[in-house]
Amino acid sequence: MKNFSSHFPLQNPQHPNTPLVIPNTIQGQEKDENEPPPSDIEDQQDKPRCDWDFNLTTVISSSSSAAAGSDAIGAVEFDHTDSLFATGGIARKIRIYSAEKLLAPRRNDDYTLDHAAACEFYICTPARLSSLKWKPGSGSRVIGSGDYDGVVMEYDLEKRVPVFERDEHGGKRVWSMDYSGCDPTLGASGSDDGTMQMWDTRCDLGNCVASVQANRPVCSVEFNPFIGHMVAVGCADRKIYGYDARRMADPVFILDGHQKAVTYTKFLDPKTVVSSSVDGCLVMWDTEDQNPIRTYKGHVNSRRFVGLSVWRNGGLLSCGSEDNHVFVYDKRWGDPIWVRGLEPAAAAQPRNGGFVSGVCWRQTAEERCTLVAGGSDGVLQVFEGVRKSCS
Repeated sequence: MKNFSSHFPLQNPQHPNTPLVIPNTIQGQEKDENEPPPSDIEDQQDKPRCDWDFNLTTVISSSSSAAAGSDAIGAVEFDHTDSLFATGGIARKIRIYSAEKLLAPRRNDDYTLDHAAACEFYICTPARLSSLKWKPGSGSRVIGSGDYDGVVMEYDLEKRVPVFERDEHGGKRVWSMDYSGCDPTLGASGSDDGTMQMWDTRCDLGNCVASVQANRPVCSVEFNPFIGHMVAVGCADRKIYGYDARRMADPVFILDGHQKAVTYTKFLDPKTVVSSSVDGCLVMWDTEDQNPIRTYKGHVNSRRFVGLSVWRNGGLLSCGSEDNHVFVYDKRWGDPIWVRGLEPAAAAQPRNGGFVSGVCWRQTAEERCTLVAGGSDGVLQVFEGVRKSCS
């Protein structure tokens, strides 16, 4: 990762919402007189369809309009049991919620709650938060955070105290942090200081065990949850770099195709990465041949972090948008299959308009799904999806 010459983007032209068409051919078959022409077959197969009924189940907001204006949500993360999720952001609080409690039916169809009543508890943090990750193997007891002061911290949620602190990014904002699934003591963080650093929480002050010098802001870091020694790094030079944590000298793969900074990277399966960029696109990549598989367009994203999450069992992707909508894509099609505006719930929205700043799928079975979306106004919305029955 050397000789980066591009600058961190602040603006982006609007892209048209153009579906990706993948031609399908039928060979070795006799033509049926009643069979539609090939072009019609392709249109039917390539046209996006939504196999899900999504419904809003809960809206969580601040009772005070003044509090809502300073409560932008920067991160939403489900734990490994999918029973809890946490949020963090501008308010300098890690809030812990029970998923089942927010999905349970309530009297009089009142689905609006206040943060104070909805969350199980919260922990105050010394700085604004940009990233949250539950530590694997901790039994949902330990959660890590990256903040605007360049510090990575761990909190014991049972005792509600910090248990680990690492400040090696020179006070530059940490955009992303993650843990290795095969070795939970190994973590990584990416920062505005242009480095991705790996550290061991067993060492005093979390000594750095490896570092990548990007010379441009590192916006996203994620370990492969299927192959825990592989880590993907998204950078402001428009590329995604894959490293083997055991041999960090050179990247294993480089994915190059975005037009602006890469803000998020998520593994969909062991060999497939989905990335988000402020060029207004999501891209799905094959990490073996290092080529893009499909591009997803429709949401608005030219300068902000709007979140990215993948539901691996259902093959669904979700991201936010700068027009205050949440978008859901099926991995098979480039156009969105479901779009929902958050404006009705955002009564305290700033006059210049809010945006969806964080999304997260619950990694459940294949027939039901849960999506949590957070906004720049501090409002959380919980959606439940049920697979449509085939007639």
